[in-house]
Amino acid sequence: MGRWWHERLGPAAPVAPGARVGRFEFFFDLVFVFSFFIITRATAVSITGANLLHGLLVLAVLWWVWVVHTVVATRVRLGVGFVPVLMVVAMAALFCFSLSLPQAFGDPRQTAAGPVVVAVSYLVIRAIHLLLYWHVAQDQPEERRLLVRFSPELVLSTLLLLAAALVPPMIEEAGHALMIRDGLWLGVVLLQYSSGLVAGAWGWAVTSAEHWTERYDFILIIALGESIISVGVGGNLLGQPVTWPAVAAAVLGIFFTAALWWAHFDVIAPAARIAQHAAQGRARVAMARDAYAYCQLIMIAGIILFALGAEEIVRQVADPAISLAAPTHGPGVSMLFGGVICYLCGDMLFQLRTLGTITWTRVGTVLVLAAAIPVAQHLPGLAALTLLTVICTGLVAVELVVMAGARRALLDVVFEERTTYEKHEAGWRARWHDGGPEEKRG
Repeated sequence: MGRWWHERLGPAAPVAPGARVGRFEFFFDLVFVFSFFIITRATAVSITGANLLHGLLVLAVLWWVWVVHTVVATRVRLGVGFVPVLMVVAMAALFCFSLSLPQAFGDPRQTAAGPVVVAVSYLVIRAIHLLLYWHVAQDQPEERRLLVRFSPELVLSTLLLLAAALVPPMIEEAGHALMIRDGLWLGVVLLQYSSGLVAGAWGWAVTSAEHWTERYDFILIIALGESIISVGVGGNLLGQPVTWPAVAAAVLGIFFTAALWWAHFDVIAPAARIAQHAAQGRARVAMARDAYAYCQLIMIAGIILFALGAEEIVRQVADPAISLAAPTHGPGVSMLFGGVICYLCGDMLFQLRTLGTITWTRVGTVLVLAAAIPVAQHLPGLAALTLLTVICTGLVAVELVVMAGARRALLDVVFEERTTYEKHEAGWRARWHDGGPEEKRG
């Protein structure tokens, strides 16, 4: 990357086996989560089948950028040396990508500026990732050969996005233009995710399982938090007179979102982290790809869907012109319950891939949620939210009872691991209390 970069800013630093997520990475992740927010806001303007499809296509492409980003982060520390400079450029490109998403599926007969910005921003982000990985792999010829093998995916996906921006405006018949544009976006998604499957686990490495699992845990937590923000902003809770129904709806939203957090992060996520640590070689890479890169995409899609549904219902609850006793109307209930089902199904696939088990309480909850949809569609908004919250919190309560022994054993192991790590870290830092490393060496 040039001698000046190394002398002035410092070289890139490799990731150690015990590395944790750095502060700069949190900073970068916020832009990704902003993109989730934009997808939710753009879809909420008009909730139709076509708009939902478009939102999911954009989410899939964005998530693949995230996956590539985390692969690079397994090789080099993103907040050390000259690397943050490149990452800020990538962050600016990602921000432009996010701002242009609402225009990506606009009227193809109008200006193509938005879709072109999407394609160019995508190219900039992916090119920075590729160049950075190429630089840090300069002493690993086999890794560079892998990058050459995967470069066609970057080129073809960028060309498809550019074609989706430039070709539809040239087609006179609007229906054909829309079909071609959607087909090109679908081609991008199929190309990206099939390349990850075809490549297999050969040649790559997850140096720090802790870093990998933390990164995906944090993005999932932030996405859950973003869903609460989306409901508050889109449900007209800000800037409106506070009413008891609106307060009740907001509280219910917090409760069922917290229950969904608990369903994944209380037992499943810690156990999966240990399984990721225990796996080695190709098995570790394959698990990282399948469980975190693929299954968590389903969970993120579920979060966006139930955020849209909750927003729609909360808007009706907060609207003084709508009677609180009136049944909900529109797709709010289906999206709310369907999104939670999608989230739990993704979580079960995640559990199956990492732990090799399926919990009967999760299967039962999904069946109950599916059966509750036609009932909730005839209930007022607050009642529908209450029903969902009761089901989600009921799942947590039942698992606290039936899984008490396994949960306690797991938490004891996690606690022992954390305290041992903290004791070792405190012991290492204690040398600074006695005059620094020079005195200790003397």
